[in-house]
Amino acid sequence: MDRIDLVFPEIIGKAEKNIYGVFAEHIGGVIYDGIYVGEDSTGPNVHGFRKEIIVKMKKANIPLVRWPGGCFAEVYDWMDGIGPKEERPTRVSCWTMRDGRYEPNLVGTDEFLDFCEQLGAEAYIAANITSTTPMHIRKWIDYCNSPAGTTTLSQLRESNGHKEPYNVKLWGVGNETWGGGGNMTPESYAMEYRRYREMMFDVVPGLELILSGANAGDISWTRQMLSVLDNNRGKSSGMSFHYYCGNAGDTVNFTEEEWYRLLSQAGKMDELIRRHWAAVVSYKMEDKAKLCIDEWGCWHPEGTGPSKGYNLFEQQSTMRDAVVTAMTLNIFNNHCEKIKLCTVAQLVNNLHCLFLSAGENCICTPTYHVFDMMQYHQDATVIRTIAECDGLPEDLPGLSVSASMKDGMLTVTAANLSATEDREVSLVPFGGEIGKEAEIITLGDGDIHAYNTFEQPERVVPTTKKVENFSGVVSIPAGGVVTVRVSLK
Repeated sequence: MDRIDLVFPEIIGKAEKNIYGVFAEHIGGVIYDGIYVGEDSTGPNVHGFRKEIIVKMKKANIPLVRWPGGCFAEVYDWMDGIGPKEERPTRVSCWTMRDGRYEPNLVGTDEFLDFCEQLGAEAYIAANITSTTPMHIRKWIDYCNSPAGTTTLSQLRESNGHKEPYNVKLWGVGNETWGGGGNMTPESYAMEYRRYREMMFDVVPGLELILSGANAGDISWTRQMLSVLDNNRGKSSGMSFHYYCGNAGDTVNFTEEEWYRLLSQAGKMDELIRRHWAAVVSYKMEDKAKLCIDEWGCWHPEGTGPSKGYNLFEQQSTMRDAVVTAMTLNIFNNHCEKIKLCTVAQLVNNLHCLFLSAGENCICTPTYHVFDMMQYHQDATVIRTIAECDGLPEDLPGLSVSASMKDGMLTVTAANLSATEDREVSLVPFGGEIGKEAEIITLGDGDIHAYNTFEQPERVVPTTKKVENFSGVVSIPAGGVVTVRVSLK
């Protein structure tokens, strides 16, 4: 029998709830016919936003939404998205050449922040520093956050329907500035950051500015950027980096070898966190550059979702993606002392999405169910775990696991990385005791290719079992994910 040692005396830290954030970019079908259907839609909506998505996001306690990009942010003018909708301009976006769609600006600042208020989630705005000026972003902060009646822009916000400030705290200063976000060097970005920061930081108190960091494993970018900021580092709160796994066969009809190859790629997140954090520590910036992995997920061949290629980068989500989700969130939990926030890309009708929707249809993907199952780790105290089991191809461990404590309950999430073998796992506590009352939530039935469709929206759903005399033994199907909630003595 496999085992998971729960080492209660070894506390890693607090898993910030914003580790469990999502990303909603103006790309393909993420916004339009994704989260937003319009107030005239015949389907259930709240202020034009899909009611089903709002309800499900609230159920999973999604705490943070990043917007408007991504790459879209690099050509976005926030002034296009305020005021009467019939007067808003239609623009060419950075994605128009890919899919022929133009940006109607029906969802702008006020609509997005209204969406966040409906969710009870925090907003994380990615500010465009590629094609705007520092003053332009300063005015955006003024519009969002200045107290009612104090400035011309706060009065404009009131005339657009929101008298009180939105109090948007999190602002990303640029996006992928090593590439489409300006094609900068790390040194030139650091200088641009310092310039924008001076214009952004003193508009209102309490802002948290996030540095635009490296692409995946480019540690040299991190080191060179931080070397420029090191002597003037007082006004940043985090540093981003992005990492996608993919190029591992067909989205749905993958082989067993491709299953292990993708999971091996996903597991590299652990190394990336360690290496980027080592650079942060070397510049003594632990309190100024906590890690913000604000784009992550699987990037498969597009065209496998229900739109059949109409929605740019839309892909189906199988149990393979669910296991990658659990692996990644477990890695984040186990490095929680290094991490400020994370946002999966993307929310709906795109890459590693939580929902697929079109017209009257809206379904949850297996990825959504993992977020729902793992919400209990948010703001909990993470303890050390040690999994003892046989290894797998691609040097993979047999299990991915994390555990946390909050409100007298222990939560353990384990993913069985084997594509073929079920597992019996014993939870073994050290330095603490667990009770006899438990709840076991299981996702997966051994079919690693399973996924949900509009025709079969509940092919993959979690099952929940209450146990009154818990022995500490848990069954995990091949390619499955289990969350155990058990009382602490």
